[in-house]
Amino acid sequence: MKVIDTIKAAKSTVFSFELLPPLKGNDASKLYQTIESLTEFDPKYINITTHRDEVEFKEMKDGSIVKRTVRKRPGTVAIAATIQHKYNIPVVPHILCGGFTKSETEHVLIDLNFLGINNVLALRGDGIKGQSVFHPTENGHANANELVEQIKDLGKGKYLDGDLKNNMPLDFCIGVAGYPEKHFEAPNMDSDMDYLKQKVDAGADYIVTQMFFDNQVYYDFVDRCRAMGITVPIIPGIKPINLVNQLTVLPKIFNIDLPMELSKELAKCKTNDQAQKVGTEWAIYQSKDLVAHKAPSLHIYTYGISDNVKEIVKAAF
Repeated sequence: MKVIDTIKAAKSTVFSFELLPPLKGNDASKLYQTIESLTEFDPKYINITTHRDEVEFKEMKDGSIVKRTVRKRPGTVAIAATIQHKYNIPVVPHILCGGFTKSETEHVLIDLNFLGINNVLALRGDGIKGQSVFHPTENGHANANELVEQIKDLGKGKYLDGDLKNNMPLDFCIGVAGYPEKHFEAPNMDSDMDYLKQKVDAGADYIVTQMFFDNQVYYDFVDRCRAMGITVPIIPGIKPINLVNQLTVLPKIFNIDLPMELSKELAKCKTNDQAQKVGTEWAIYQSKDLVAHKAPSLHIYTYGISDNVKEIVKAAF
């Protein structure tokens, strides 16, 4: 079932979460354990992240430096298909601009269609580590709105090869990302909102937000979207804090603010267990409020940790 249909049919807030594929060389047992620990809460869909190749430099025994390209988390399509068929829960694999050509993107979408997957999240993605500016892959997309357009074209049977005949349309539900506190590369909030509208105008069915820790930021973001004519559902993304260092790491990486009350409590924590307790309590507070305000879905970024997510969902629903 498509995410947009699930949301429109729901009479109250639904539950969804996000997972990372296993690291190369690892099996998927921990991933399955996380899913199985959360199925009792009836997750309506599961997002599966995608990761581009990374460039590494390795020093050899002779002192020379060798450049190599590695993908640390391969297998997004395979693990997404396995999850959907194993648990009968719709999956939403992430589709990226960065690191992928238009042709590679088309091939992935064809594979997903053959596997019965009709939901995707279209993202620009990060640049190569060490680069301060995002550079599109040669023959790839520079922005997520271009990626959305390609996916929508496939929905019309329009493939990259213009000579194809009797083309089968590939009909996907498309989600895109929204940034309630502005994408870190955007010069200002207005320009970031304009770009978000471009993605929606290109054909996005819904928006899922980056993590935030002040619900008023989300409510204000929704109001801004509605004021500029964005009418698609806007799903809040919740990230339970698990580690002491996330007090400083999250604001730096994601260009977000932590409320004073939360930051004061985290500053008192000496261990990760203490930080997780504070983070769980805060996420419960956020989640209850979002459910009370009839948010379309409570989307939780689990990063493979499920114990605190179970507490949050149980308390919120």
